[in-house]
Amino acid sequence: MLIRPGNDDLLLIIDVQNDFCPGGALAVADGDAVVPVINRLAERFDHIVLTQDWHPSGHSSFATSHPGANPFDSVAMPYGQQTLWPEHCRQGTAGAAFHPELVTDRAGLVIRKGFRSEIDSYSAFFENDRHTPTGLAGYLRDRGLRRIFMVGLATDFCVHYSAVDARRLGFDTVLVESGCRAIDLAGSLDAAWAGMAEAGVQRVNDL
Repeated sequence: MLIRPGNDDLLLIIDVQNDFCPGGALAVADGDAVVPVINRLAERFDHIVLTQDWHPSGHSSFATSHPGANPFDSVAMPYGQQTLWPEHCRQGTAGAAFHPELVTDRAGLVIRKGFRSEIDSYSAFFENDRHTPTGLAGYLRDRGLRRIFMVGLATDFCVHYSAVDARRLGFDTVLVESGCRAIDLAGSLDAAWAGMAEAGVQRVNDL
């Protein structure tokens, strides 16, 4: 059955930034292919929110902040295990900017995440401690938005965490696969699909 966005629906566009696209510091394979899909979908929504990874220099999630560590190692942090990443999406850099062909004019809100140096933030709703809120949930409730359609980068990290948290907060959640791409780090994509299915995230190919 075709899903038609309504007045209480939101398009949540996650981290479509230069560093996550080909040529970027943490490029997702085929990441820029989501841009025309997202632009097409956005024309059908009255409500749009963007998220933007926004790290200070020396962020604790960067491998360079841990002597002897390599990108994609995992380390224990006070809030749990943390994957270490190449330096990416540093505040004010070209890599942190949205993809130049992404149409952002109609977005009502931009949520910047990962700006606290001591903790990473995958989800659009919470830091990685799963408790510190970004404020997005309150914004959506105040606006009367009840269903979230998710697109962006990457399926198995920021999209996954955002979708599971949206369901935990009581929002109907639909992931649009054609508007997402994954990193797939050591089985992370399969784990993400399983986690989203368990949480009750609806999965569609397109709208």
